[in-house]
Amino acid sequence: MSGLDEAYVEAVLNAVEQIPPGRVASYGDLAELVGSGGPRLVGRVMSTQGAGVPWWRVVRADGRPARGLEETALAHLRDEGAVLRGDRVDMRRSRWPASLS
Repeated sequence: MSGLDEAYVEAVLNAVEQIPPGRVASYGDLAELVGSGGPRLVGRVMSTQGAGVPWWRVVRADGRPARGLEETALAHLRDEGAVLRGDRVDMRRSRWPASLS
């Protein structure tokens, strides 16, 4: 698994699958939910193993989608009803879970 701990990968992917349509979590939010690692490690999991989950619901802390996937991610998010502000998600209104705001 690209040198990543299999249990950690599964925990991150399971967390991503819990994000409801129209909502997002940052890489740091997911690290906090999983209880270990950090935003960069979550990003590594998503870049190497995240194709089978709703990856577009994971964004940077400023609400911007992953680099190189912006157009596709924003189209998915727009279709799902996420609150957007230009090229980013309004984290205050679309962050999941809201307790992390």
